[in-house]
Amino acid sequence: MRFLHPDGSTVHLAYCTNVHPAETFDGVLAQLRDFCEPVRIRLGRERLGVGLWLAKDAAHTLVTDAGALNLLREELKRRSLEVVTLNGFPYEGFGAQQVKYRVYKPDWADPERLRHTADLAHLLTWLLPDDVGEGSISTLPLAWRTSYDHRSADAARRALSSLAAYLDTMEAFTGRSIRIGLEPEPGCVVETTADAIGPLSDIGHDRVGVCVDTCHLATSFEDPATALDALDAAGIPVVKAQVSAALHAQDPHLPEVRRALAAFDESRFLHQTRVNTEAGLRGTDDVGEALRLGGLPVSAPWRSHVHLPLHAVPAGPLTSTLTVLQDCLTRLVGGPTARTRHLEVETYTWQVLPRSLRPLDPAGLIDGIAAELAFARDLLTDLGLKELQ
Repeated sequence: MRFLHPDGSTVHLAYCTNVHPAETFDGVLAQLRDFCEPVRIRLGRERLGVGLWLAKDAAHTLVTDAGALNLLREELKRRSLEVVTLNGFPYEGFGAQQVKYRVYKPDWADPERLRHTADLAHLLTWLLPDDVGEGSISTLPLAWRTSYDHRSADAARRALSSLAAYLDTMEAFTGRSIRIGLEPEPGCVVETTADAIGPLSDIGHDRVGVCVDTCHLATSFEDPATALDALDAAGIPVVKAQVSAALHAQDPHLPEVRRALAAFDESRFLHQTRVNTEAGLRGTDDVGEALRLGGLPVSAPWRSHVHLPLHAVPAGPLTSTLTVLQDCLTRLVGGPTARTRHLEVETYTWQVLPRSLRPLDPAGLIDGIAAELAFARDLLTDLGLKELQ
C-alpha cells in the first residue's frame, strides 16, 4: 500500500510475512498464493506491500538460481504484490515449535550474518518495483546481550562497515539504494534506540541506521519524542518502522492481572517483560519469569514483548500500547517531512495468542491481517497522508 505524504514523498505500508514462516523457496511462493494475495483481495486493493522474510535456505536458492528469482518477480507482479522491505532479523527456524533465544543467531560477530544480509540486499535490488529506487532491511540489533564482549563488538563493527561499503558499490552498479536498520529489542546488546547511537555513530554511514519497532520501544518504556529526537541529533536515520503494539499490565500485583498475563506465557517465542522503577528499567527474559514470586516489582506497570494485533485490544484487565504506537507514528510521518518512508505491520504472534485473539483457520488469519492493515491505513490517513491506488 502506498501513501502520498504532504511533503510529496511516497510512504509504503506492508505486512511482514514472518507470520506464516517458510524455510524454502517453494514455501515463499505458497505464502504469496495462500495468504498475501487473499489479504490484498480481502482489502479490496489493487496492490499490496509485503515485507518478505526470506530464511537462509530460501535466500540461498534465490541467490544461486536466476530462474527462481525471475519466478518470484513474476509471481509478485501476477498477484499484484510489491516488496520494498525485507525482514532480515530471523535467520532460520522461525516457525519451529520453540524459537526463543535461537532467533538471535547468528549475530553480527559471526561472518554468516554478514553473508546472509548481503545476499538479502542483492535480492532486494531485483525485487524492488520498477518505479522504486530505495529498499530497506531490518536486522538483529548486534546480538543477544550475553557472550558479547569487546572482540564481538569489533567484529560486528567491521561487518557492518563492510556491508555499508558493499551497499555503496551495489548502488553504483544497479541504481538501487538499500539501507539496513538495526532493530532495538529488549534483552539485546542494542535494547533501546539510545543504545543504538554509540555503535552506529562508530560506523558513521547512513546506509546503516535504525528500524524502530514500536512494540519494542514501548516494552522498554521509551518516550517516542525523546527517542526520535536523539536519533535525529546523532544523525542516525530511521530506515524503517515496524508498526506494532505491546502488552501492558497496569496493576501487576492483582491476581486477575497475573492470570491474564499467564495466558500469554507460551513456549515458542520470548516475551521479554519490563518495569520502569525509580532505580531504572528492570526486566526478565520472559513473561513466565516475571510472574514467578519476586520476578519483578509489582508496584509499577509491566509491559511485555507480545506483538498484539493492532485492531484487537486484549480483554481487560490488560491493555495494549497502542497510544505509544500512535505517538510514534505521528512523529515519524505526521509532520511536514516524513522521517521514514517504509512502514511494516509485524504481528508474527497470531498463532500463539490466547484463544480469544487467535484465528481459528487460514481464513481467520487472512481476515485478521486485513483488519490490521485497514487499521494502520486509517491511522495514516488520519495523519494527512493520502492513499494511492
